[in-house]
Amino acid sequence: MIAASSFNRSFNISLSIVNLENYFPVLLFIIIGLGVGIAPQLLGRLLGPHKPDAAKLSPYECGFEAFEDARMKFDVRYYLVAILFILFDLETAFFFPWGVAMRDLGWAGFVTMMVFIAEFVVGFWYIWKKGALDWE
Repeated sequence: MIAASSFNRSFNISLSIVNLENYFPVLLFIIIGLGVGIAPQLLGRLLGPHKPDAAKLSPYECGFEAFEDARMKFDVRYYLVAILFILFDLETAFFFPWGVAMRDLGWAGFVTMMVFIAEFVVGFWYIWKKGALDWE
């Protein structure tokens, strides 16, 4: 009898520690996100006209017929410029929140951002001198 009551007490304690009510907003967010993503697709599929013909099913590329294989090789400079764009675009995304919170950050935030900007300028100067931005 003692073992059963201690088991029930420990079982109740372990259940009371996990409060699943705190996760309801996350579950609701996921359900709404899935609904927003799936509902328009279903509505378009169910309500929209579906009349395929040869012209609609043909390959289309920027207003004219496709003339090469889709798996053709790209120049490596294209990928390099794309990666550099993403890198510097993400770095400049740090400027806006810094500018908004600059008064709250004080001198420490100002000095930290000046170091960041210096690294940004050095990196930009380096890729410029290496010719990574030249397209010939």
